Amino acid sequence: MTTLPLLTGPSRSPASGGPARQLVVLLHGVGADGSHLIEMAPLLSTKLPDAVFIAPDAPFPCDMWPEGRQWFSLQDRTPGALAAGVRAATPILDQFLDQKLAELGLTDDQLVLIGFSQGAMLSLFDAPRRPKAMGAVVGIAGALVSDDTLGAEVKSTTPVLLIHGDEDRAVDPGCMYHATSVLTQHGFAVTASMYSGLGHVIDERVQEAVAAFLNDIFNKSS
Repeated sequence: MTTLPLLTGPSRSPASGGPARQLVVLLHGVGADGSHLIEMAPLLSTKLPDAVFIAPDAPFPCDMWPEGRQWFSLQDRTPGALAAGVRAATPILDQFLDQKLAELGLTDDQLVLIGFSQGAMLSLFDAPRRPKAMGAVVGIAGALVSDDTLGAEVKSTTPVLLIHGDEDRAVDPGCMYHATSVLTQHGFAVTASMYSGLGHVIDERVQEAVAAFLNDIFNKSS
């Protein structure tokens, strides 16, 4: 039996000081670590004051920038290699998600995945393949990997927010339109926004859009 790596990373407790009602997991990009995305927690918590935020460090040292982490190697960016990468990383992420949900006494519909770049690739791969639908998934500056197997492997659908910048030089902005088309075809409710003048970064506009999206999902009566 193979032992999967255990994920750890920075976290933030609910801003309300009360019990957790949502779990928001932020997945960073290649060469970074959890500290890069946990900085989104203060703004997002204005809309989700009862959420626990966790930004786990990816399980492997980055093979391009040794000071950072990676979910899988990007040395080979062919479709087959990317598909193999996300498929190998998914059990590691699922183990972490299931553990944290159990610890907090929460269910999948109270779970949010927010991924940036490589983290978005993993988020968009994992969410449809989990047996129970999660509350929401957000993909920022990412891509839909292994889209050819999605129809046969989808187990649940969840609201999706896709964001990309039209000046992204790391991941083709056109990936957002492709992901929107494929996910919509398979029954996902997708909101997609292309930001003018935005590169491969998360700025305040992006954070505010994510906060508004999550507010619409979890605070519908407000």
